[in-house]
Parts: sequence; C-alpha cells; structure tokens
Amino acid sequence: MPADDKSPIEAFRQALVAATRAIGGDAELNVSYTADRPGGTGTQARVPQPARSLPPEQVAEARGWADALALRRRHHNAAAHGAAQPPAGLAREVYDAVEQARIEALGARGMAGVAANLSRMTEARLKADPIARARSREEVPLAAAIGLIARERLTGDPVPKPARAGVALVRDWVEAKGGASLDALADTLDDQAAFAREVRRLLQELDLTQAESEKPESGDEDSEDEAQQEQEDGGDEDQPPGADTGVDMRAEAEAQQGAETAASSAETEIETSEDGEMAGEGEERPSYSRPNSRASDLSPDFAYRAYTQRHDEIVGADELCDPEELTRLRGHLDAQLVHLQGAVTRLANRLQRRLMARQSRAWEFDQEEGLLDTARLPRIVTNPLSSLSFKIERETEFKDTVVTLLIDNSGSMRGRPISIAAISADILARTLERVGVKVEILGFTTRAWKGGRAREDWLGAGRPPRPGRLNDLRHIIYKAADAPWRRARKNLGLMMREGLLKENIDGEALLWAHARLAARPEERRVLMVISDGAPVDDSTLSVNTGNYLERHLRQVIEWIETRSPVELVAIGIGHDVTRYYRRAVTLMDAEQLGGVLIEQLAGLFDEERRR
Repeated sequence: MPADDKSPIEAFRQALVAATRAIGGDAELNVSYTADRPGGTGTQARVPQPARSLPPEQVAEARGWADALALRRRHHNAAAHGAAQPPAGLAREVYDAVEQARIEALGARGMAGVAANLSRMTEARLKADPIARARSREEVPLAAAIGLIARERLTGDPVPKPARAGVALVRDWVEAKGGASLDALADTLDDQAAFAREVRRLLQELDLTQAESEKPESGDEDSEDEAQQEQEDGGDEDQPPGADTGVDMRAEAEAQQGAETAASSAETEIETSEDGEMAGEGEERPSYSRPNSRASDLSPDFAYRAYTQRHDEIVGADELCDPEELTRLRGHLDAQLVHLQGAVTRLANRLQRRLMARQSRAWEFDQEEGLLDTARLPRIVTNPLSSLSFKIERETEFKDTVVTLLIDNSGSMRGRPISIAAISADILARTLERVGVKVEILGFTTRAWKGGRAREDWLGAGRPPRPGRLNDLRHIIYKAADAPWRRARKNLGLMMREGLLKENIDGEALLWAHARLAARPEERRVLMVISDGAPVDDSTLSVNTGNYLERHLRQVIEWIETRSPVELVAIGIGHDVTRYYRRAVTLMDAEQLGGVLIEQLAGLFDEERRR
C-alpha cells in the first residue's frame, strides 16, 4: 500500500522489523505478533500484540522482546558460553541468567531507547515470575534473583518493582559471599570468555560449584557427561532473556548437608529447545534438565501420591480449542512437514505390505474335499485314473491388535520433535487403520507451569510436608481407538498450539494409558511411548525428594513390563530412555522418528510370528 495509506499499527510493525535487524546485525531476523506467550525461535521473534492505539507501555514491551532477541544474536557466542558452562543444575541456571544480564547490559549501555524497552519487557515478565510471589527465602528462585542483581550491577538500573521484595530476601547472602565477583563482572563485559570465567568464580564463592582444580566425585560423572552431551547438542544456543528457573534457596542447605540428588533435581534448569525458543510473559518455562538415576538409587518402599486430583483433567483435543483453530493448526503442521511426509509415507506403505502379508490367506492342496483345484486338471486329462484334487483355504493366525501412542507433550518437545511426533502418529494411524489394527493417540502434560491449583491448595493448607505430586495433570485424547482416522486428523494439529506444552509427569500418564488399553477387548495390546527424557515438574520436585517423579516412573515401568500383558515400547528423542525401559530406542535426531516408529511396530509383529 502507499506509504501515506499505512495504518499506525502497520507502520509500527515495519519499523520494528527494521530496528530488530539493525540491532541484531542480521537481515534474516523477523518479528511476528501473538496474543499468547511472547518468545522467539531462531531468527523469529514473537512479541505481544499492542492495541491499535499503540499505548506507549505496550509498544515498549513489544520492542523489548524484539530487542532481546536481536541483542542475543549480536552479542552471544554459543561455543564460548558452552566452553565454561557448568553441569546441569542450579549452577548452570545462575550462569545462564548472568550471561543474559551481560547481553542486555551491552545493548542498554549505548542505546537509551533499547535500555528503556528492555526495562519495560523485564518488568512485565517478572509480574508472572515466581520471584514476584516469594514470601520467604525458600520460595525465591535463586538464579532469577542473582541474574537481577547482576543486571543491576551491569546497567545501574534498580531491580524492577515486581521482583524487588523477592531479591531483598536473598540479597544479603549473595552480596556477602559473591559481592566481589559481582563487582568484577563489569570489567569483562565486552569479553564473553573472560566474563564466563568471572561467573564461574562467582559460582564457587556461592558454593554452587567446586573449585576448578578439584575433580568431581565419581557419583557426579554421569551428570557431567550428560552436560557435555547437552552442550554438543547445542541446547544453550538461544537461552531466554531473564529466564526464570524456579530454584529456591533450599539448595544451599541441601548442598552443605550432602544431599545426593535433591538439590540438583529439585533445582532444575530452564533451557531452550533446539529451535531456540525464548521464555515468555505470563507462563514460566519448564525445567529441561532430565537426569537419569540408577535403579540402585531407588528405595523399595517408595510410595508415590498426589496431593490432590481434583484439578486433573482428561480432555479431548477438540475441547481445548475451536474447530477453526484446529483447522489452522493442522494446516500449519502439514505445511511444515511436507518434505518429511513423503519419506514417512513410504515407510508406512512398507509396513502395510508386511502386515497385509501377515494377514493373507494360505491354501492347502491335495485335499479330499474342498474347492476343486483347477490347476491340477491337466493331470486328470493326461491320466484319467488320477483322482480329482481339491484345495482348502485357511486363514493365517493374526491376533486382533490395538496400539496406543503416548506422546510426551512437555515443553522440551517444542519445535521439530513435537511436529514430527504428530505427523508420524498421524501417518501410522492411517496405515494401521487400513489393515484393521486400531490406534489410539494420547498426550500428557500439565495444566500450568510450576504448580497450578493443586499448589494453591497446598499453600492454603499451610504447606504440609511431603505433599507428593503438586501440579494439575492434563491428559489429552487426540484419537480414541474406535474413532476413524478421518475424524481425528485435525486433532493432532493441537500439538502445534502455542502454550500447550508444559511439564511432564510420566508415571501417571503411563498408568492412564495402560488402564485404557487394559479395558480394550483386543487380544494383543501395544503401548508405544514417545518421550525425550525423565519426568520434570518444578512444583513437585521443589518440595519432595529430587528424584521423586523418576522413582515413580521406574515403579510403573517395572510393573507393566513384568506383570501386565500390555507390550511396552519406548522411543527417546535426544535422551537415553534405555535406562528406564527394557525395550527402547534412543534417537539423537527427531527426523528419524517416523522410520523408527514403523520399524519398531513391524518388529513387534514379526516377533509375534516367530513365536
């Protein structure tokens, strides 16, 4: 449209894109608008949609989100960051938060407008951060607090009002132990590697890491190996600005007491998914650190419980959004994976041929009765004394089968993993329906980040000890076993919905899916789990032992594998699930998921034939 015909909102959008590219020094950066949770993916920033009248505070907030992405592209080197990054846990969360403070300080130092935008964005984000609700030291997410103190040192701006009371609860402790290192950060602001070394010194002063010369104890080798693998996978490339970690001050006492895993697991980390998504206002991001405990760590008398189940829900995908949005989301899924669909479809056709061959009928020849075998008639013509030959058709034994796909809908599946899981499930359901095998597609997540109404109930009851699971489950039915594929096809698009993927409590999800399978009339029942690691729920892990959810998952898996007729198969994406499941495959590339799903299922049927 002509320049003089542009509306104010359109002019603002074009100006924001231009400013973002200029600040980031990258012509590929782009900006889109959302009424849901703002954030960023790769070169794409999603910012809050200002009102058409363009209120100044809303404009500043939108610009702040765009500026944060641009500054990260300009001033952050993932390799340098990863070289000094501590192992997964509280130390890494603090390390990442202080690095984000460095990035924003560099932008704010020379550009007053950027500084104002970042301040507005940070203040808006902190209104929904747990630090704004903290009323005691134990409730303060330590990484967020230290990140804000570092931001104050580097920019000169005071801690935003929503977090001021929370930071005050831990400030004296942080300043007493790490004040000198915090003061030294400003001298290395332009040198990321040197800055990282100063942050490591700060972590040592806060007793969050051991001295560089010390070797880790043997019990920590697994976590360091896992941290190294996460760095190789590029998990830190686009850390969210000021990401909330949900870590409380309980870590200090637990670390001093030598707690084995509680501190590192309860104080779980927030990382971005592979596509570099940024955390957004209104909802905190999940903890993506997924440690695997050894089976020997588990107590045989472990008893799992939920504080309350009143707020849990089992819901159909079509109940979570309207039909028009489902259609749009499904279209987005199809468009995103057009190139993958062809490859997976070819594999699905191969599976169909194998299953059809299993179900084909066989003939028994030279029988005394049955259908006349016309192929043997020439023998009678040449030798009239030969008797007529008959054949009998017999069906190959093929058990009536139902397959359930249970898909992890946690935040760490965001991006390519959840897209490929959705399209693979879609094609697999369509394929198996052709050969008479029923398929159910289920998903599991939580209704809120870091506790919902269950946590509110617990707080209102005076915080009784050992509350058990402390979040509200959301179990989603994408396709029921008896529903035809054509009716459920759109439902799988729901996995693309922004804000759906939250935290994951795998043990209870497995029990739910198993119970649905156990009630089915089919002779053979198969449960296939698609996940990317161990269960994580910050609210639960912050008030129970650090491996509370993982221990329950192991209990459930052991029960199903040893006592249930349901056949259990697991596919891990980017994380070793063979330490949980007897029959499991681990993929380091989500692109392999479609083929592995089909091969695993074909292997199950081939295995049945060999029995």
